[in-house]
Amino acid sequence: MAGSSFSLIRVRTRPGQRTRGVLLAGPLAIPVVLGRSGIRANKFEGDGATPRGRFRLLRLWWRPDRHPRPRTLLPVRRITPDLGWCEDTASRLYNRPFRRSATEPGDRLWRADHLYDFIIEIDHNTRPRVAGRGSAVFIHLARPNRSPTAGCVAMRTRELRRLLPGLGPKTQIAIQL
Repeated sequence: MAGSSFSLIRVRTRPGQRTRGVLLAGPLAIPVVLGRSGIRANKFEGDGATPRGRFRLLRLWWRPDRHPRPRTLLPVRRITPDLGWCEDTASRLYNRPFRRSATEPGDRLWRADHLYDFIIEIDHNTRPRVAGRGSAVFIHLARPNRSPTAGCVAMRTRELRRLLPGLGPKTQIAIQL
C-alpha cells in the first residue's frame, strides 16, 4: 500500500447494536465503537449521535509525547497542551481547533486518558459550519471497555495504527446504518 491510499472507507453498525460497528477499508474489517445514540442523519450538538453521511478526512492530530510520528498520507499536526476544539455554538471558532487558556471552555485535545492520542479530523459540519449541527466529530481511540463515544468513531490503538498508512487527503469515510 506504500504511496497509495484508500479512496473510501465505510462504517456500518452491527445488527442490533447501535453503538457498535465495523469499519471496512480494503481487506481490513475493524471493530469500532459509535456514539451513544447510534448513527443519525440529523445530527445536532450534544445528541451523542455519530453523523450519517460521506465525509473527507482532513488531517491527523497526534500526541508526540506518547507516540512517534505515525506513518500516514494525511497532513499531520501535533497536539499541544493548549489545544482545544470549540464547541460553543455562539463562537466564530465553532467546530475548529483553537489555542485555549486553562479557563476557556472547549474540548481539550491534550487529555490524561489516551482517547485523543490520535485523532483523525473529518469534515462533518465544516462547509459551511452551522451552529448547533455538531462539532468535534473524529475518528479516535476507544476506551479500554469500548463504551460508546459522544458521537465519534473509535477503535483500538493497534487497529488505528494499521489503518493510518492507507489514509490520505483523498480518502472519504461513508458512515451508514
